[in-house]
Amino acid sequence: MHGPSPDTLHPFNGEPHTVFLKNVISRPTIEVGDFTYYNDENHAAEFENRNVRYHFDFVGDRLKIGKFCALATGTTFIMNGANHAMTGFSTYPFNIFAEEWRADFDPATIFDHLRGDTIVEHDVWFGTNSTVMPGVTICSGAIVGANTVVASDVPPYAIVVGNPGQVVRLRFDETRIDRLLEIAWWHWPIETITQNLRAIRGADLDALELAAAHPETRLDGTAKAG
Repeated sequence: MHGPSPDTLHPFNGEPHTVFLKNVISRPTIEVGDFTYYNDENHAAEFENRNVRYHFDFVGDRLKIGKFCALATGTTFIMNGANHAMTGFSTYPFNIFAEEWRADFDPATIFDHLRGDTIVEHDVWFGTNSTVMPGVTICSGAIVGANTVVASDVPPYAIVVGNPGQVVRLRFDETRIDRLLEIAWWHWPIETITQNLRAIRGADLDALELAAAHPETRLDGTAKAG
């Protein structure tokens, strides 16, 4: 056995409060990697409509979430469609409400200031009611604290908290982080990940590097069956 299939809708004992997120995504502008899950007691399956906000096709931005991410209840992504023009005296969106208010509206006052795609890499943990602003990149291994508003990029294996979110510390020293990013265990076949869970959970970096260098060998040193 090698754990649940990433195509399982409700991987936590069949309970509807937790979904492997990619299985409830229908929009082509949202990408989610294997084993990333969202937990919500009441609305887990409604993530793309409730938690990805102001995401309009005509804007063209994408939300990309990698593998093995954990999203707690209320994790929300604000997309570029939330932006209003800030080049004049008023930020009120007159143009969306009446034909006569669209006259002389210059879309460049909004679109020239958009921040692009929102990207979450791999193995990122989001605390309850965390919010990610448009165009942010959150790198692999990061932790986003509960109620944090992420308005700028987050480095690998950083812990970010507050509003606006600030990096309070790195989870490991930079040398270990570089080694972990080189290993990139989240890209391994699930069989290899399963065989090396002891090292992943136990922070045994040497064992992970050995497994990365010799994927044909089990963690205990015995050859995998062919």
